[in-house]
Amino acid sequence: MTYDVRTGPRGDAPPNDRVHHVPAAAREVHAGPAGGPAVHPAISGGTTGSRRLWMGLVVNPPLSATDDHHHGDSEAGIYVVSGHPVFVYHDGVREVRLQGGPGDFFLVPPYVPHREENPDPDEPVVVVIARTTQEPVKVSVPKLYRLGHGPDDA
Repeated sequence: MTYDVRTGPRGDAPPNDRVHHVPAAAREVHAGPAGGPAVHPAISGGTTGSRRLWMGLVVNPPLSATDDHHHGDSEAGIYVVSGHPVFVYHDGVREVRLQGGPGDFFLVPPYVPHREENPDPDEPVVVVIARTTQEPVKVSVPKLYRLGHGPDDA
């Protein structure tokens, strides 16, 4: 039985009207390109029926960097579990490098090209990412550029 805050107790809740538990052992691992991040989706349209949220664990190996990319119309919230990631974006004048550490949060707005780096030669970076979409959107771009300008306009 479930409880609907609007109408009270219910006996037959559809999948999107219940709390989902995604145990660590149930998560699949999606390996990126050789030497790239390993992505462990936890909450998505495909795993839980989520309608507006994707959330997962990402492990960036030592001495790695993603390509330059953005996440379309999705915001991305990032929590650093371990390691010291560097988030790189372009502010319209120059590349900006933001270094983080365990316990730090980052927000990447929609359509902002960026890159994640792990400069440490020994320690992987582990982050939890939440995006305002059902599935992970990653759009590769040929270079970092200022928000509102495409790669040919920068």
